[in-house]
Amino acid sequence: MATSTSWAQDVIICNLCENSALRFCNSCQTDLCLNCVGKHLHEFESLSHDIVPFQHRKIRLVLPECKFHPGQRCEVHCQQCKTPVCVKCFTGNHKGHDVVELEEIVEKKKETIRKEQQKTEANILSNYQTKDDNIKTQMLKVNAEFAKMKTNMERLRKLWHQEVDDIFDKANNLINSWKDIKISSLSTLQTQIKNKIPELKQALKNQTEVLKSNDASRIYDFKIKLEELKEIPEADDVTYLSLIEKTEQGQELQIEIEEFRATLSQKCPPIWADDESYHSTKQLLDKAEVISTIPAVCDGLINVVCVGLDEAWISGQSYTIKRVDVKGSLKETVATTAILPDITLTEQEELLFTNTFSRTVFIFKQGRIETFITPPEGWVSCRLSCTRSGDVLVNVNKGNKNKILRYRGQNILQEIDTDLNKKPIFSEGNYFLMITENSNGDICVSDRNAKTVTVVDRTGRVRFRYDGTPVEKKNSFGPTGIVTDSLGHIIVSDYNNDCLHILDQNGKFLKCVDNCGLQSPWGLSVDSKGRLWVALTGENAIKVIKYLK
Repeated sequence: MATSTSWAQDVIICNLCENSALRFCNSCQTDLCLNCVGKHLHEFESLSHDIVPFQHRKIRLVLPECKFHPGQRCEVHCQQCKTPVCVKCFTGNHKGHDVVELEEIVEKKKETIRKEQQKTEANILSNYQTKDDNIKTQMLKVNAEFAKMKTNMERLRKLWHQEVDDIFDKANNLINSWKDIKISSLSTLQTQIKNKIPELKQALKNQTEVLKSNDASRIYDFKIKLEELKEIPEADDVTYLSLIEKTEQGQELQIEIEEFRATLSQKCPPIWADDESYHSTKQLLDKAEVISTIPAVCDGLINVVCVGLDEAWISGQSYTIKRVDVKGSLKETVATTAILPDITLTEQEELLFTNTFSRTVFIFKQGRIETFITPPEGWVSCRLSCTRSGDVLVNVNKGNKNKILRYRGQNILQEIDTDLNKKPIFSEGNYFLMITENSNGDICVSDRNAKTVTVVDRTGRVRFRYDGTPVEKKNSFGPTGIVTDSLGHIIVSDYNNDCLHILDQNGKFLKCVDNCGLQSPWGLSVDSKGRLWVALTGENAIKVIKYLK
């Protein structure tokens, strides 16, 4: 079987048909079967032919037939007329002209073609292929750069309120449009490059066939058509859009992409992190640092609410609310008729406070105290917190029952007190609830009586509870003050263990701050620089703490 296969692979096919070649024309260097010998002699009857059995063939250069003398082959090249001639031409019209053997001319032409082939393979084709690879890399880079920009756009989206989503949609459409233009341009160029490569390969194939040929006419007449392929199409430098963002705290939020611009007045602290605890953890210092200690200018300090960067309102076991700066200087005093008033600030930085004796929530603005909210009959307002949307969350108590009311102006929008099974969400008793809103809309509640932090979503459904067990301390968890920061962290004072618990917005414990000498911490607030102000009832002072990188 192997012998048969080897023989089949060595069969020579007739140049004029598909049969096996058994004869060979030494004159024309043509493979012939027995049936095609006569056809070959008839087709070139003016020439002499040396037909021999195939095994007696002699490989030599096939000289072209003379155009002027039938039966004669051109053996020399007239240098003066630049054309092949036969012996009769040499003694006739070309008599006296310098001649060179045509075989020498053919060999020189072959050498020229060979060198050009080597140059094409080594330089032009490889340059085309390199250019194709470079374009692929550019396309990947374009996609990566624009994907990165879209990621940044989504990060910026978190800084803006839901109602301006259409701004970012327009920006994303602009990015996609520009990306499509760039990719389309590169794709067009790539198509041109890919279309040229087959032409190059075909040209190389033609050169290879000519080099293998013994047909002098074919070699002599061969045209090298690579000049137009040497110039590789070039693309313009790929340029990317420039995204300009301005997000300074307390200033306007701005983005610019070429001619597209959008501006929004900032109403809340920015959110830099996503929902992953890993990224939140990266923002926390390994050890919190005390920036300053401010002696309280009121008795029995309980509450602190920051005003901007360097000031805060404070209240305690007295009938006054005071505003102090980071150096401890007294800036303003508001006299009230309630002891232990809770305090918060509206979006316009107007002071709200409770009065348990009259059940009322008051507002202090332009130097005057006015009634702001009156809860339903029988209910007493205890703690309160303003949301980023301008609503006010009020913890109200009646007998042993606690619930949270969401007010917009004088109207109650929402009551949060029972879960889906109609069971109370918060503990019963006369302990009040400390409340705050997180950046994702969750309401975070410090329930001291239940020794638990309860977090509900904006619909009032319980998301999770935290009982302090991740922190192994001597005493039981004693949650008091609670606050959230720009990264969505939930920070809780642990009154019983002189420390702070930091959670991510999904309730995962991240860190315990217990190295700052916090004596009986209670009220918490975060200033516009991201520093934490801690009201310490144990030493009647405020400590300003840096806990973020």
